[in-house]
Amino acid sequence: MRVLVVNSGSSTLKLTLLSGEDDVLGHRELDTPKGTVETRALEAALGAALLGDLAGAQAVAHRIVHGGERFHEAVLIDAKVRGALADLVELSPHQPRGLGALESVGDALPELPQIACFDTAFHAEMPSAAATYALPQRWRKRWGVRRYGFHGLSHAWIARRAPQLLSTDAGAGQTRRKVKTSTRANEQGENDGLRIVSAHLGAGASVCAIRGGRSLDTTMGFTPLDGLVMATRSGSLDPALVLWLLKRPGLDARELEQTLEHSSGLLALGGSADMRVLLERAGEGDAEAQLAIDVYIHRLRGGIAAMAAALGGLDVLTFTGGVGQSSSTIRHMATAGLGFLGVEIDEESNTSGEGDRDISAEGATASTLAIAAREDLEMARHVRALLQEGD
Repeated sequence: MRVLVVNSGSSTLKLTLLSGEDDVLGHRELDTPKGTVETRALEAALGAALLGDLAGAQAVAHRIVHGGERFHEAVLIDAKVRGALADLVELSPHQPRGLGALESVGDALPELPQIACFDTAFHAEMPSAAATYALPQRWRKRWGVRRYGFHGLSHAWIARRAPQLLSTDAGAGQTRRKVKTSTRANEQGENDGLRIVSAHLGAGASVCAIRGGRSLDTTMGFTPLDGLVMATRSGSLDPALVLWLLKRPGLDARELEQTLEHSSGLLALGGSADMRVLLERAGEGDAEAQLAIDVYIHRLRGGIAAMAAALGGLDVLTFTGGVGQSSSTIRHMATAGLGFLGVEIDEESNTSGEGDRDISAEGATASTLAIAAREDLEMARHVRALLQEGD
């Protein structure tokens, strides 16, 4: 089944057509500076004249950030589902972009089944200890207050890809050795007990604890604002600080929300949301850029260690996302402080290798992998499973 994967970001709409064997048949990115795409423009873009390589899809997969408490797996979109997704808009600033893309693509390709794939779904069955806030029960039940977690499609891909990569023979050029699994993993067999910490590092960033293909904990919480320092997001803050700021003259809730989401993080600390720019400036002696990187790495190491603690140890550390899979410098800096977890990387593999690969040093007791983010493959898998079940 050929699946058109629709992934709406903050400034682009990514369209990827996958074959039934998951080969990329076509890929386009449409600029959406206001987070929306006009239907007529999208219809033109999807037409044979401009984007003929995207023709022939049999189903459409939409990345939707928030599924709330209701949606724990991919779902066929109808009027009732659309309404339920609209009700979740206030929980995520990215939800309107996903819904806008859903409407535009649905209007352009009305004959195709449209399926919503959720970033929260992978974390929906996290243990109660990880998902529950220490807040009154009446709040938790009335308003669905819990830790939802995000980047689930990316972390789910890592849960499947990491064991594949580690079981590949060194002769295939992908890995240099077999994974050194924990006693628990060896007892369970087939890597079911692999303790994987997945670090998705992009404009947004989160770390997830994975075992047996399941999310056991993650750094993002009720919203994607929680956790690590990100490109423009603050990450975790003392809630008392937020309350204190709201009492400052001239600062209201809307401005505070916009600032924490769009004007904080690396941008606030170093003057740029682009890690490449910050690394270059830091190399030239820029103190603000260096501080931004230092704060970023400090929080990242803490997040990785916390997820390893949730797993009771670490077998595999993975880096993915735009920064995680591309920046050898960030991987070097992050892992330099994780030797106590058995993490040690081979610098030649880290800096000169390409593609999905094992970058661990010989003798390291935990494997470290660099893996490309492939939410598109994970979404297509969910779509095929859903539609085939309905046959």
